[in-house]
Amino acid sequence: MLEIRGLTKRFGDLTALDDASFEARPGRIVGFLGPNGAGKTTAMRAVFGLVQPEAGEILWQGQPVDTTTRLSFGYMPEERGLYPKMKIGDQLTYLARLSGLPPKRAAEASTDWLGRLGLADRAGARIEQLSHGNKQRVQLAAALVHGPALAVLDEPFSGLDPLGTDALARELRRLAADGTSIVFSSHQLDLVQDVCQDVVIIDHGRVVRTGTLEQLRAGSRVRRVEVEVDGRRWVPGSAELSVVDGDRHVLVPADTDMEKVLAEAHQAGTVTSFAFEPPSLSDLFREAVVR
Repeated sequence: MLEIRGLTKRFGDLTALDDASFEARPGRIVGFLGPNGAGKTTAMRAVFGLVQPEAGEILWQGQPVDTTTRLSFGYMPEERGLYPKMKIGDQLTYLARLSGLPPKRAAEASTDWLGRLGLADRAGARIEQLSHGNKQRVQLAAALVHGPALAVLDEPFSGLDPLGTDALARELRRLAADGTSIVFSSHQLDLVQDVCQDVVIIDHGRVVRTGTLEQLRAGSRVRRVEVEVDGRRWVPGSAELSVVDGDRHVLVPADTDMEKVLAEAHQAGTVTSFAFEPPSLSDLFREAVVR
């Protein structure tokens, strides 16, 4: 298990991390969320020793993370770092060997991951010959090719088409099922909701929400209401509306008397659809992050 305890990091007058704490458990996928500049990338870099915090500690299986331990981790940085003129297959094999795999296993893992991510026919191509989306796939393969115990991925779905997104989501679920701890950041919150079990939301360097997705949704102060009257979206007039999100749904306080709202809807016409449910991850994000 990865444990982040009380990390604090300042860059001059800017506090990038402010006593930030969270964990990533084996076999779980953590969605690491926050606005731009919230501290996500700084926290990820700290795991790999690329940033030295002023306070706090980073533990793996209860022990401080050292260079040897980091070789068993996989990291996909925000800034991509592939060799543009090197063949893809050779590059992945080389990176797998740097992480400790013997030559034969490294070559086999390279071939396997290219196949998993839909690039089996591009092993002999150079990185500079690939589209942006395929470069992204190779960068993902580079982070995962050695079978890491922990995968830390900064915006891994960025630039992927729907097929690439589906392939990566499938592989992350497979890795988690095999016991890998996974932390990934993304601004695609609907996608995060589909993939992750745990959520960490950071804002201004502080962790403002952490827990399982189910716990956070159940504990929210708001609920999502979707009502149609005579086949059209209907907004209750008696409820204290928190947010009206376009033409899609309404957020109301969790203690809203829904029998009263439903009675009001029946007075407006024929109720053709009615739903009262916990908020989505996007709703939770808006609730947690104040700008």
